[in-house]
Amino acid sequence: MAWLNKLVGLGAGLALTGAVVNSTLYNVDGGERAVIFDRIRGVLPIVAGEGTHFVIPWVQRPIIFSIRSKPRRVPVLTGSKDLQNVDITLRVLLRPQEEKLPWIYANIGVDFDERVLPSITTEVLKSVVAEFDASELITQREVVSQRVNEMLTERAATFGLVLDDIAITHLSFGAEFTHAVELKQVAQQEAERARFVVEKAEQYKRAAIISSSGDSQAAEMISKAFQEAGDGLLELRRLEAAEEIASTLSQSRNIAYLPAGAGGSNILLNVPT
Repeated sequence: MAWLNKLVGLGAGLALTGAVVNSTLYNVDGGERAVIFDRIRGVLPIVAGEGTHFVIPWVQRPIIFSIRSKPRRVPVLTGSKDLQNVDITLRVLLRPQEEKLPWIYANIGVDFDERVLPSITTEVLKSVVAEFDASELITQREVVSQRVNEMLTERAATFGLVLDDIAITHLSFGAEFTHAVELKQVAQQEAERARFVVEKAEQYKRAAIISSSGDSQAAEMISKAFQEAGDGLLELRRLEAAEEIASTLSQSRNIAYLPAGAGGSNILLNVPT
């Protein structure tokens, strides 16, 4: 029985020792950092990196933070410079600054993204959107995005946050403005169509003027030729017409041709076949 009691005592001692040793160790995985809370001194100004570390049992407690970038979408309903309702959504990739983790835990908490990001994003978007008209938000979207990026990055840095990427993923307006934009587009299309019709009519008009000018010049040239050549041009045209008629009749089987007689005239006989 004595040896059994010794064995039980030894097992209890080993279990207690293992529990104590286990309570003095903690692991920090990849992409994580640890902040130590001391019951006597409070949050210690040190950040533990990846690996296995020691703590004083029941006095110190590790708080694990992820330093990987996390995506967040923040929708905001605000107003433009010309008092149009604007529904805008921002996608943000954020992570905490490693050296600021003790301050973040002591002043904000482990849910820093939930507490800080929505409020500062709403503040910045309302401020930036109010500087632009509704139409400028569409035509100058890159400028708006850059302005939001600069202001939001600066604002987040005061809370120990790093914004790796900021993008406007959604931008829409009220029903009245959307309807007005559609009417404007229809009016612009109608104006373009009317301008095309006018330009087409103008081209036809220019073509008609050029054609009339050409006909006038041709008539003037013919008149001038008549004046210079007299009846010679008419005689030439008559001979050309007679040659064409004779060529056509000579190919017909119903026409017989007799040479010129004493009177000097040609005879064409219509002989039935």
